This record gives sequence, structure tokens and C-alpha cells, in this order.
Amino acid sequence: MGLTVKDIMHFPIMEMAKVKAGRSVLADNEVDWISVIETPVENFVRSNEFVLSTGIGCENDPLLLEEYVKDVIKSGASALAFATGRYIYDIPDRIIQLADKSRLVIIDLPWEVRFGDVLQVVLEEISQEKQADRQQAEEIRQQLITCVLDGKGLQEITALLYKHTKIPIAISDDRKKIRANHAFDVNILKVINGEKEGHVQLIPQTDIQFSEHPLYHHIEEYIVDQQTCFQLTILSNHKKQGYLLFQPEDRHQLTWLVMNVLEHALTACALYFLQENAIEMTEIRLRDNFLLDLAKKDNDINKQMLSRGQLLGYDLTRSYICIVGQIDFTEKNEKLKSTDRPAASSMQSSNYYIQKEIHKAGDILKRRAMATFEEGEVIIYLEADQHPYMETANQFLDMIDRRLNDLLSGMDISWGIAIHKDGHFAFHKSYQEAKTALDIGIQQNGKGERTFFSDTRINRLLMALSREPEINSIVKNTLSALVEYDKKRQTDLIQTFLVYSKYNSNVSQTARALHLHRQSLLHRLRKIEQLTQLSLVDSDDFFLLELSVRLWMLKQDV
Repeated sequence: MGLTVKDIMHFPIMEMAKVKAGRSVLADNEVDWISVIETPVENFVRSNEFVLSTGIGCENDPLLLEEYVKDVIKSGASALAFATGRYIYDIPDRIIQLADKSRLVIIDLPWEVRFGDVLQVVLEEISQEKQADRQQAEEIRQQLITCVLDGKGLQEITALLYKHTKIPIAISDDRKKIRANHAFDVNILKVINGEKEGHVQLIPQTDIQFSEHPLYHHIEEYIVDQQTCFQLTILSNHKKQGYLLFQPEDRHQLTWLVMNVLEHALTACALYFLQENAIEMTEIRLRDNFLLDLAKKDNDINKQMLSRGQLLGYDLTRSYICIVGQIDFTEKNEKLKSTDRPAASSMQSSNYYIQKEIHKAGDILKRRAMATFEEGEVIIYLEADQHPYMETANQFLDMIDRRLNDLLSGMDISWGIAIHKDGHFAFHKSYQEAKTALDIGIQQNGKGERTFFSDTRINRLLMALSREPEINSIVKNTLSALVEYDKKRQTDLIQTFLVYSKYNSNVSQTARALHLHRQSLLHRLRKIEQLTQLSLVDSDDFFLLELSVRLWMLKQDV
């Protein structure tokens, strides 16, 4: 408790003063400031102020004097001292009764007592009180900062705050999840967050009446099922980190000292969250670098690698499916359908949601999932058995794709999947296979599809053949005339052949698929034979032509 009206009444300067109203609240009414105010009051008087007045302008007008007193009461002043003997001789009983009812102390101060002497004595005492408060607040600030620097948690911070303020305190993160609590009713926060039924009323800032401490203007006040709860936002670099919540018995507990302590608490909490975020980001970078090394380098899974993985929470002794995804944006201005978390960029926000859904899907399937990102590529290692790995991968990706379609727009993810291989470089080999499956799937089927490495045998065989110079020479000699004819005449004989091959040389089915007359199709087929010097009824010629076309198309996609 700071300086009170009772303390002021004990000053020698107030020896001749008489208390006319509010005697019962002398020890309760605190005094933060003293001023001389005459009518009109308007907004010149603030809460907990000791007001001196001569009553000038109200002499011989009891109604005007009563209005003046009502304005002082409305301002939240602690006491009103009238200098009697010139403009006011007796304070009317009506005003005394009004003051008693409103808990305002009315003082009869003889005219001989100079206001300047009263102001000097009270201001000196207030200054000493403020200095003591500042010193105490500084000591508490040092304790709070030391608490964070010594590696203690938010729970220790709330305990320290409660010790010095005797006000129930809670600290939540930016999503209103309670991180620490000391005597605070968490049911209030559950009602505010909609987790529990109840009535919530947010008091407008203009209706919150406090003293002049700067922090008062940042307070949010809630009335939850007839209980009052106050909230301050924890910020660092203009970014919301969490909330400081407190439940004083009444607003009189929120003294200047308490508000200073809460202000220092915000600084300590912001420092803690920054420290926590830095540790978390470091851990994320370590995990990302570890998984990238695991996937993209020939790292032997020895005891050292197993130990590194264990320190990061990874068990490398299990079997994993490797899933590689490529993120592609299909719209110029990608937007999140969900706006519950701001993001610096489309890629960062996409990574956040994909990472979130990866771990959620892993939890649902009760399988470990390790994931990392690099330049639009997501690499996942999903715990799985060797044999039904396709079913497991499809279940996992079904969950992710379904959720991401709801959360994100303007984005396609193509997936390549490979099973974990035995051997020294198992993770690297499975990544290479999954990446190969991804590349083949995009070339063959386009974006947004899934491709299993085990289903790419023909494509891999063709890719291996395409690396041989002699094979390339045969393909060029076989198709050069056909390719040149298509370019010059704007025809599509190669596509015609592929459809003809697809329908096992059935002319009727091919014509229907290409929307051609039968005779037009036969004319095209004869042109293909003429340009390639190969017969479409000869099995060896047909095989050579089909192989050459596939290899040529593979080269076009690369």
C-alpha cells in the first residue's frame, strides 16, 4: 500500500484540517498525485488524486457546488479538501452524505493553510514513495531477468510475480495454451478460447479506468462468468509471443508498483520466448541438416550416426519408406485458406502446414516420421514394414493430400516413393530411388501424381539404354525422317503410332481414339512405314520402332 489519505492527515501541515466525510476509507484511499482544481473539473482530475479547492465560482450556489463534487467523484479522486472561510464557509450536509456514499474523503481545510505548503509536503512524500517503488521494481526486474538467464522456466517467473504482487498469474503462448500458472483459474481461459461454455465480455479500452501508468492503455479486460480477468500481450520485435494473464481481487491492487512489475514481467517473458525460439530453431536446423546429410550423402549408418540420430530424437535402426515430394505453385498469388498463423512467404507457410500434417498423419498411423525441406523439395522417412509398404505410403499420403487440399490453394505436390534398403548407405539409396521415381512420374504423368520406384522398371531400363551412344545412333537413324516430317507438316505421326501400339494394332479402336476415319488412319500408317522403312506387320520392325519412339520421347522430357 502506498501513500494514503490517512497518512496525509497525520502531516503537521494538516493539523488544523477536519475530516467531514469518508472517515471509514481514510486508510483505503491511496494518493498518487495532488493538484489544485476549481470548477469545471472536466478531465483535469485523475484517479487517486488529492484535490485542493477554494470553491471559487460555487459560492452561494449549493447546486453548482454539488455538481462540482459529483465531477470530482466521477474522476476517481481519493480526497477533496476545501479551503473554507472565504468562498465556502460550511460544507452542506447533502454533499457530505454524497461523499460518504461515494467513498470520497471530504476535508475542511482552514483558509490560513496555504495550498503551496500542502502541495510541497505531499509531493515530497509522493516522490519518496515513487522512488521506493522504483527501487523495489528494479530489484524485481533484476530477479526476473536473472531467472531467465539462469535457465529457469515460466513457472518460476509466475511464482516470483505472485510473491511480489499477490495476484494470480498465468502465462500462455500465442495460441492461448497455458505454459505456466500460479493460482490462476484456467477455466477462465478455456471459456475465452471457446474450449468451455460460458459468457465472455470484452470491455472496450475506453471503459477501462485506471491510473496514468503507460501500461494501463495496453490492458485487455474480460468478464468471464462474472469473474474479471486482465490480459497483456507479450511482444518481441513487434511479433506476438504470448499473453500475461492476471486476476486481481479488485483494481486497487493494480498500483503503480504492480504495473511496473508486470511491465518488467513482459520483458522477462519476451526474453524467455526469444530464447526458447532460438533453441527450437537451432534444433530444427540440426535436424534438417542431419536428414539432408542422411538422404543426399553416402553416410554409413554406423554407431556414430545412430548416436547422432538418437540425440535428435531419431531411431535409425528401424525400416523406413523414403518419400520425396516436389512442391509446385499453380497460381501467381498463392494464399492460405487458413489464416491462423502469419507466414513470411508462400514457401515458408506451405512448409509449416506440410510439416504439421506429416507429423499428424504419422501419429494417426502410429508410425515415426522424419521430414525436412530444401528448395521446394520435401524429404520424408516414414517408419514402415518391408512388404505392405505401398499400402502404408498411400494411407499416409492420402491423409496429407486431403488435409493440404483444405488448407492450401494453388499448389501441387508430386510424390516419389521407395522402400528402405538394407546395407551401409540405406537412407541415401532409398532417397535416390524415391527421387528417380519422382522425376519419372513427373515426366510420364505430369505434376501432382504419386510414383513408386518399383513401378518404374521399364522407364529405368529405357533411361539406362538412352545413355548408350550406339543406341542413340540407332534411334536417330530410325526416327529422323519421321520427326522431320512431323515438324514440317505439323502432323502427329509419332502420336498416331503410340495410340496404334496401345490398342495392339487394332485399326478400328485406334481410329475411334484419334477421332479419324479408318482410311485416314491407314494413310497415316502407310506414311509411317514409308518414312521409317519399317513394316508395322513385322514384329521385329514394330519392336524397333516402338523402342525408338519411347527412347526419343524420354529424351524430350529430360
